[in-house]
Amino acid sequence: MFGLGWMEVGALIVIALLVFGPDKLPQAASQAGKMLRNLRRMANNARDDLRAGLGPEFQNFDPADLNPKNFVRKHLLDELEDDWNGRPKDLEPAAVASYDAAEPPSELAYGELPPYDSEAT
Repeated sequence: MFGLGWMEVGALIVIALLVFGPDKLPQAASQAGKMLRNLRRMANNARDDLRAGLGPEFQNFDPADLNPKNFVRKHLLDELEDDWNGRPKDLEPAAVASYDAAEPPSELAYGELPPYDSEAT
């Protein structure tokens, strides 16, 4: 949960008990829950308004794609990874799984010559 361990969560509970007291803690927790629900609803409404304003071309637009890390990973690194793996670019997802599961070409034995294609040179 948010990268917190049991010790940190326990420490936060003890601090909350000391700050708010046992009688006001449930009220403070319910107010915090309401605030988080309102913030989540506002963020979802803003995202939906943005999608509606951009039009039907951007229905699958995700604001997280604007993060530079996600943008680079999605548009550059996925293609490079496919190139590094030697996988053709226009494969369907099911074909990618079967392509990755295929056995790599066998290695040459010592002294064995690789196949030669005279038309390749």
